[in-house]
Parts: sequence; C-alpha cells; structure tokens
Amino acid sequence: RCLLKMVKGNIIVPEEILSFCCNGLQGSTSPPRAREPGEREEAPGAMASPSPARNPTEVQMSQLVLPCHTNHRGELSTGQLLKWIDTAACLSAERHAGCPCVTASMDDIYFEHTISVGQVVNIKAKVNRAFNSSMEVGIQVSYEDLCSGKHCSICKAYATFVAQGPLGSKVRLKPLTPQTEEEKIEYSIAAERRRMRLVHKDTLKDLLTRSPQETELETRDGSGAVPAEKTRVESVELVLPPHANHQGNTFGGQIMAWMENVATIAASRLCHAHPTLRAIEMFHFRGPSQVGDRLVLKAIVNNAFKNSMEVGVSAEAYGQEMSVSRRHINSAFMTFVVLDQEGHPRTLPMLAPEPGDGERRYREASARKKIRLDRKYVVSCKQTEVPLSVPWDQSNKVYLSYNNVSALKLLVAKANWALAREKEKVRMYTLEEDKFLSFRIEMSVSIAASRAFSLLSNLQRRHEWDSHYVSAELVQKVDDDDMIYHVVSQKLRHENKPQDFVILASRRKPCSKGDPYVVAFRSVTLPTHPARAEFTRGETLCSGFCIWPESEEMSKVAYYNQAMPGYLNYVTTNVAGLSSDICSTFEACEKFLLKNKEDLISRLQD
Repeated sequence: RCLLKMVKGNIIVPEEILSFCCNGLQGSTSPPRAREPGEREEAPGAMASPSPARNPTEVQMSQLVLPCHTNHRGELSTGQLLKWIDTAACLSAERHAGCPCVTASMDDIYFEHTISVGQVVNIKAKVNRAFNSSMEVGIQVSYEDLCSGKHCSICKAYATFVAQGPLGSKVRLKPLTPQTEEEKIEYSIAAERRRMRLVHKDTLKDLLTRSPQETELETRDGSGAVPAEKTRVESVELVLPPHANHQGNTFGGQIMAWMENVATIAASRLCHAHPTLRAIEMFHFRGPSQVGDRLVLKAIVNNAFKNSMEVGVSAEAYGQEMSVSRRHINSAFMTFVVLDQEGHPRTLPMLAPEPGDGERRYREASARKKIRLDRKYVVSCKQTEVPLSVPWDQSNKVYLSYNNVSALKLLVAKANWALAREKEKVRMYTLEEDKFLSFRIEMSVSIAASRAFSLLSNLQRRHEWDSHYVSAELVQKVDDDDMIYHVVSQKLRHENKPQDFVILASRRKPCSKGDPYVVAFRSVTLPTHPARAEFTRGETLCSGFCIWPESEEMSKVAYYNQAMPGYLNYVTTNVAGLSSDICSTFEACEKFLLKNKEDLISRLQD
C-alpha cells in the first residue's frame, strides 16, 4: 500500500491498480465468481487435476532479451547469459541448503545457438546431488521465439556451489533423495562428474609430460602471424553494491561476464572482426571479493587454430591499498570462432607466441584442444552415438572411464525392467530399447559388499566361474581404478573361432551411503592389440556389476549387459526359451564368491 502515493508528483494511484496488484499476488485479477445453486464449494488450494510433484530445488527463470542485453549484432551477450545462469543456479542451491551459497566452479559450457533480441531465454536449474558441504546444480538453457513458438536448446551446464554458515564457515548439507528416473540418473552420474573435475588439472599435466609431440608449435608458414602481445587486454573494474550478491560478495555471474568481455576484446584484436564465443572451459573460483575491491581482468590469445582460437583470461582482486598483493579470483579458457555471412567458421590468422611463457601457453592450448575434443567426443554425445571401441590413450583416459561408469549407472537407473525368469534366489530381468536388448541378473549373496567388489573386479579370475571366458590378460594398469584386459572367450554358435575383446574395466567404491560398488566394462582400441586372424573381434558397449550392501555380511549382486548385434542371438535364445544357462552361470558366481571370501580375508590380514 506504499504505492498509494508517489511523493514527488503527489500522484494518487487509482484503487483499481491497487486491486490489480493485490489480486495479482494471489493469482487472480477478477472478482470471485458467485456459485451456482447446488454447486459445491471447492476446498482452499484444491486443483482440478493433480499435477506431478515438482523437485523442491527446481528454479525456473524466463528472461525477455532486450536491446540492453545484446551486442552489436542484436544477439544476447554471453556475459549476460552467464549472469542469468549463475543466478538461477544459486537460487536452486540455496533452496536445498537453506543458507547462503557461493559459486565454486562452473563446468565446460558449449553454446549451440545464439539468441536474438525479442526472444525469451528459459533457464531451469535444480540440485542433482549434495555431497558434504558442496552440491552439483544442473542447468538447462533454451530459447523461445514468441512469434513462431519455436523452442531450441542453447546449452547445458553443471555448477558446483558451497554452502556457507556464519563467518564463511562450511555447512554440512542434508542428503538429496531423487524421485524420477531422470533425477536418479543425474544423481548417480554426479559422482562421476565430481571425480572428473578433481583430476582435470592432472589430465593436462599428464598429457604435456607424456605426449610432447602432440603439443609442438605449429610449423606452417607464419610470415603473416600476429604477435600474441598485440592481443593482450587488461581492464579494471570497481566492485559496487549492484555487482554484489545478497551476502556482500561479488556476484559470480558478474565476474564471469567481465571475464567474457575482456576475452572477446582479445579475440577481436587477433582477427579484426567480431568473434562468437563457442565454448568455455571450467570456471574455478579460488576466493571471494567484496564491494569496494578492484578487479583486474587480463586476457590474451593463447593459440589460434585453423578455425578457432583459445583465449586465456584471469581475474585478480585488491583493495584500496595498491601495496597489498593481488588475490587470484578466477581463471578460464574461452574458445572463439569468427563466422562468415553463411554462418561458417572463417580461417583465422596464425599467432606468434612470445618466447618463454607465451610458448608454454601455446602448447598448453594445443593440449587443452585435444582434451576438449576427447571430452566432447566421449562425454557429451549420447550413449548410442559413441563408437563401440574408442581408441584409448592418455589424453582421453579420464573421459573413457567416466563414460564407462556413467553408461552402466544410466542402465541401472532405467525403470522399465521386466521380470523374465526367477529361479530360486536368481532373478533375471530384460529391457528392450531401440536396437538394444539389455538384461539384468541379481541375487543376494552371503558376503560383504567390499569383498564381492574385490573378487568380481578382477577379470583374470572370471574364468573360474564363467564358462564363456577362456582367459583374461592384464594389458595395462591405468591406475588403481582402471585396468585394460585382453579377454578370450569361447566360440559362439555358427562361429569357427573364439572371440576376443579389449576391455576397459573401471571400478568405483561408493561415494556416499546408499551408493553401490560399481565394476563397469566397455570395449576400447589399443594399437598394441589389433584384431588378429585367429579370433573374431567382439565388442561390448556397456556391461558390469553393481553391488549393494544389505548388511555387514550380505550383499545384493547384480550383473548388467547391453547386448550388441554380435551377442544378440545368444541372449535372445536364452530369454525366449527361458534357458537356465545364464542363471546357472550366476549361480556359479555365487559359489565362487562364497568359496573365496575366506581366502580374501586371509590375504587382507597378511
């Protein structure tokens, strides 16, 4: 009612406007309708038809793109979009935490389309999983054309937020319980994404150390190359109250927008054109800044490839005293392209790096490009679009491991499994999807989950209980969680020679209570083990074990397999005829576990 009078002009707001404002807050702008004779009064809050339960952490934001939000081409600036994304994600995180939250990092973002003035940006954010004091928020961005009704996806992002208590102390978060199939999938795979974030830096260092030949300076004619120094940009921003969030810290989205601005200027200085931002590599916030701080933003083109360039950008903060050392706030790498009139990427001029640090940044940019391509090739595409046997090397080992485990977790989370056979303790389920026939076999075994996990993750012992396996040779121990095996199996029907596989086995212990132990298998390609004439090379896209603890000495063991064309006839025969072969194999697995659990205890004690 403070709107009743506007002091300066002494303007009285009409009562109709006040009525509109008050009723609008209640969801109605019309007076109550009189009931007809005999009509029953509707209970307060009652609805005509029940709507599906909505995730309590879900936040939806819709923004109309105005000229003030756009660049010279009338397209929404990426910096403004980043601010909206960060705002929606933060609100979602705070809904779950019940306290202030700050942005810790933002995963890679790939922008599929640009958004024009007059269109609507729709952003949906919800918490995928809560860990101890941090949580992952998934964000989906799309645009809507109000005239044509067209909807189109723009990008998908994952942000990590940290809950903060008084004086910046960390807050322990309550666990999140997923409800829908989609939420269960995101919840399960969030642990894999978290693991991938933690090893991101190590992946780059490992590639630079092991494969220097892949990151050498470009050898094409560089007579017209642009010196990298000419692309350098430095700008300072004073953090004012409108730039701060409700906690007094500089809004993370605002910092990302400033960084995008200086990166765009650096890219323009190389190509002398207006570049388009295509991808952002992970933002990682290393510390906060407050109102009154000065933020120094620096950007330089690290490397120019044929059709794209990488710009490195950083943000540092300092207070009023220049003598105080600057605090490193954030760093990121952004990939730009320059589009012609048909929307195709133009060829870019070469870059001449500075000696020393410039050459180091140049090589690191080449390594990051390879990692980005591997990550997009293996991680970002749909499961059915990933080739069965992806070539394995040091640069993509983290992403192949992620794909291996996440594919199995996705299969586990499916809701349409149908019981095909039950024999004593063994239950067999099937799932038909497109060209795949998947099956799941499960039973309860009197063995601790950790012991079953240790036994079943060793493929070299699988022939002891699986008659289809002849041998499994350990080809390479990638790390403690990932191994590559060369497996030889029995001849299949209508085959005159045995099959062989090159399999990546990825192990995962539970991330939190309620998670299973996971052993995932998928085919990979190794140059040291090409297909040989004496074998029929087989491939597996997704298979493995999930082991859930039921008590200290009881576990539920489940085996999953997504059958491929080469193996489909065998599986179909067993399912259609309800053959006991698969169940018998799993019963042999139970005997193997029970026989070896005592031996395993003895070895662990030794």
